[in-house]
Amino acid sequence: MGRLASVAATLGVGSTADDMLFGTLDAALTDTRVRFVLPDRTCEVGRGDEVAFVVRVTDPQFARRVLTAGNLGLGETYMEGGWAMEHGTLDRFLATLALADVDRLIRRDPRLVARIAAMRASHALINSTKKVRPHYDVDAEVYELFLDETMGYSCGYQLTPDDSLQTLQENKYDRVCRKLQLREGERLLDIGCGWGGLINHAARHYGVRAHGVSPAPNQVGKALARARALGLESLVTAEVADFRDVTGVYDKISSVGMFEHLYPHEHATFFARVRSLLADDGIGLLHFMGCTTDRNDPDPFIQTYIYPGSTQPQLSLAVKGLEREKLAVLDVENIARHYHPTAQYWNDRFHANKHRLDPARYDARFIRMFEYLMAVYIAGTTTLVAGVFQVLFTRNFRRNLPWHRV
Repeated sequence: MGRLASVAATLGVGSTADDMLFGTLDAALTDTRVRFVLPDRTCEVGRGDEVAFVVRVTDPQFARRVLTAGNLGLGETYMEGGWAMEHGTLDRFLATLALADVDRLIRRDPRLVARIAAMRASHALINSTKKVRPHYDVDAEVYELFLDETMGYSCGYQLTPDDSLQTLQENKYDRVCRKLQLREGERLLDIGCGWGGLINHAARHYGVRAHGVSPAPNQVGKALARARALGLESLVTAEVADFRDVTGVYDKISSVGMFEHLYPHEHATFFARVRSLLADDGIGLLHFMGCTTDRNDPDPFIQTYIYPGSTQPQLSLAVKGLEREKLAVLDVENIARHYHPTAQYWNDRFHANKHRLDPARYDARFIRMFEYLMAVYIAGTTTLVAGVFQVLFTRNFRRNLPWHRV
């Protein structure tokens, strides 16, 4: 705090955005040295025997954009080619910034807060008519570059450090299946089935009749194609549908990586629908990325370019939703630590395979957007700023309460 206070004390009325950004970074990076190569000068910040990262900045508004828009400004400037890594990797650089928690340090000094707030207000007025939210039609071919054969796009589960990406995902599917106590012949509903990794695993290894729903036609198509390839047509079905449209009664219900994409006002409807679909003696499992503090602050870059409207709901919201529907919680597990090896595979595989994308469909800006996304995943899983919760629940607490966790 002392170094940050001294930075704030020197930031007079005439101080520039560069002064504010690099002065703050110098105070925050206590064990890492970073060199910024600007158009007119070179600036080193932080502490360390050697320079860990060299960042070349070509956008003259780099500092102002980062100060006024945080990670969104940093990400957009990277997408536009306004800065690039000359030494060190993007994912480790973002992880270092995340661990330094610059925003928290700034909030502790009212003088810096006031200066940056004024800059943000000015920036908002200047850009009040500029509402650019580019949309990309991202087909499965992009995800195939970095996902495993099952196309699992959520946190895996590591049993050994040598687990491959596919093994991480299959470990996760199997853990979900065992928590649900799947038995041959039972009906399983997977809400938000994605590309069908879980329903195919459950049918193949546990003999259940698995039905998946997703609002994305390309996901449902690939899920059914994989079921046919595995000879599971008689056990696996999937449809393009919203969870509100599903009918029937199911012995077991799962939902992996979907809950965080609901708006808060949809939560009550979701849990009521789950209860109506679950058999009297049924068991369900909800897997989602959630906030571990009292503040739910979705990342602005993710919100703008990747998953508009997504949130990181607190665990308490999920538990209250289940309790409201008289669905008793059997077990809660936070597997967030397993997200880092998953994200590292995604990052490495994307960089190794991005050259395969057709430049006529996916321009340089798109490629850099996904590079930045992969780095954000690494940063988030390094700092463990969020939880990955698996909440097991039932309509029959007395009968289904397990003796041991899987």
